Amino acid sequence: MTLSMSSVPNSIADTNESRTREIYSVARLNREVRMLLSSSFPLLWVEGELSNIARPRSGHLYFTLKDADAQVRCAMFRNRNQHLNFNVEDGVKVLVRAQVGLYEMRGEFQLNVEHMEPSGSGELQQRKRELPNFPCRLGVITSPTGAAIRDILSVLERRFPSLPVLIYPVPVQGEGAAEAIANALQRADQRKDCDVLILARGGGSLEDLWAFNEEKVALAIAACRIPVVTGIGHEIDFTIADFAADHRAPTPSVAAELISPDQLKLRETIEQTLQELKTLLTKRISDLRQRLKWLGGRLQQRHPSQQIHQHSQRLDDLERRLYLAAHLGLKSNLQRVAELAHRLQRNSPAAQLAQTVGRHIQLKRRLRTAIQHRLIDSQRRVEILTQTLSAVNPLAILGRGYAIVTRDSDQQIVRSHTHVGQGSAVHIRLAHDSLAARITGWEADNSDPHESHDPPSDHNS
Repeated sequence: MTLSMSSVPNSIADTNESRTREIYSVARLNREVRMLLSSSFPLLWVEGELSNIARPRSGHLYFTLKDADAQVRCAMFRNRNQHLNFNVEDGVKVLVRAQVGLYEMRGEFQLNVEHMEPSGSGELQQRKRELPNFPCRLGVITSPTGAAIRDILSVLERRFPSLPVLIYPVPVQGEGAAEAIANALQRADQRKDCDVLILARGGGSLEDLWAFNEEKVALAIAACRIPVVTGIGHEIDFTIADFAADHRAPTPSVAAELISPDQLKLRETIEQTLQELKTLLTKRISDLRQRLKWLGGRLQQRHPSQQIHQHSQRLDDLERRLYLAAHLGLKSNLQRVAELAHRLQRNSPAAQLAQTVGRHIQLKRRLRTAIQHRLIDSQRRVEILTQTLSAVNPLAILGRGYAIVTRDSDQQIVRSHTHVGQGSAVHIRLAHDSLAARITGWEADNSDPHESHDPPSDHNS
């Protein structure tokens, strides 16, 4: 007799089915799906565009990789992403090598990224240089009065205020701006006062940003041996300088964040590292104590002399290595201190002040010498003029027997008998005294053919 399931009571059918049914928990299902995906796919190369980038405090990197038709979630853990040598930002097209997997907690399909590089980077991307993790000095090439420098300094004050900043002031738009920017890049490269540079300006029209599209600026950036980060305009603004630079930031503020460590995160990292170190040291000490106890038990069972000799030799070797390491470290630190002291002394204003004082003394000495020479020349000239004046002095002529005759009526000099008449009063000036006289007559001097010998019409001789 054959029975169909429909003829069996429901209670009996359910009991049999429950005995043969294998029930999965959600965690088990996700775990086995993850294992199935991992074993079914080898490491894959996948190309797509970055979006929805997130960097939590753990240091891991989460993002979405998408193309025109689909998208997939990706995770790149800290030990994998710490060696990335390009800016990870939305919109960048990348090539990743990843393992297909599943995030069990949420049942989300994702790629676990092992390696990531810009898609089609080629030789241009290989030229890009990494930024220093802890720059010693930042150089900023921008307008000293623009909004860009204020934004950069504000970000640095918040993130890493101890970072020294050297500003290379340049015009960032208009005629001559491109040449000034190129000259500033060359000057910074020659002086090597900074180990990273920011080339920045605020937003503006295409014409305002045109200086950063000039060939001379791009060539100066490419020739600069110091890493250059551009922060020009807004996120939507792209210039030729951005492509020539080692790193491009969408704004000046982001450029400052890109090159400056975050002091809060550094403090948290240091505290976390200290805590981890403390935990490891505590565990290490505990392990060593247990091992010491175990070794003590073995020492009680066997003769320890050989072990003691070996450990003693090992201890001496470790002590010697520790001494050498400490000595080399101290020597390196002393050399660094000496180098910094030398740089400080070289940049000290005392040398310039001494040079200025010496220059002042030299100029003072030259001024005194010039004044003395000028006085001597003036005295000589006065003497010459005095001699010349003495030669033409009328008093000297009077000393040779001449006299000056003037009319008493108007003090006019009498040069001819026609200037006076019979009985006119005159004044005669001699070398040392004077005479008062009156005209009683005149005599003609035939030596002067032009002199008239006619007496005045109204006087008698």
